[in-house]
Amino acid sequence: MSRAQISALVFGVGGFGALVAATASNEWKVTTRASSVITATWVYQGLWMNCAGNALGTFHCRPHFTIFKVEGYIQACRGLMIAAVSLGFFGSIFALFGMKCTKVGGSDKAKAKIACLAGIVFILSGLCSMTGCSLYANKITTEFFDPLFMEQKYELGAALFIGWAGASLCIIGGVIFCFSISDNNKAPRMGYTYNGATSIMSSRTKYHGGEDFKTTNPSKQFDKNAYV
Repeated sequence: MSRAQISALVFGVGGFGALVAATASNEWKVTTRASSVITATWVYQGLWMNCAGNALGTFHCRPHFTIFKVEGYIQACRGLMIAAVSLGFFGSIFALFGMKCTKVGGSDKAKAKIACLAGIVFILSGLCSMTGCSLYANKITTEFFDPLFMEQKYELGAALFIGWAGASLCIIGGVIFCFSISDNNKAPRMGYTYNGATSIMSSRTKYHGGEDFKTTNPSKQFDKNAYV
């Protein structure tokens, strides 16, 4: 098993884990940190729940009441992150079947196709996560820098950075998978030629002192005592 496939598997599985953590996290956006620690109150919002906490360590979370009242960009980010997690899961399975060290997956040619498919699935997973996190971050930054927006303003949460990191790892792992397969296909094959007859003639020539075996007169090889 090549080192490229090992690196690709580590990047892909690590990115998949980061996508799961980002999707389940409630810190997609947070309120601005308060200047006073005593009266500090923070609000966290994610794709599934809204949470509030204070400086005393008390947190309360409640899920979104209904899907239909959730804003459109949140619903879009939900769909993109679910697609990213699903693709990352199948990409990890395909990667395990396509590794050269595993005994499942069929022949080397079949394993190469499965590994290439795993790379494509990882890339698609990373693109879905990158799009979802960027869409959510764009909404936050637009509201934060809009002077006419008078409601509560938020900042980028930790889940967005985890999602971007996981997307980058999935894309890198998928690209390494695809390039490792192309490098294996470009590997030169050793060719073998049959030269047995030439070697036999050369050995006969050396045995007779460099003379041509065909031009030697067979009658000279037998003398009058040949039948005695």
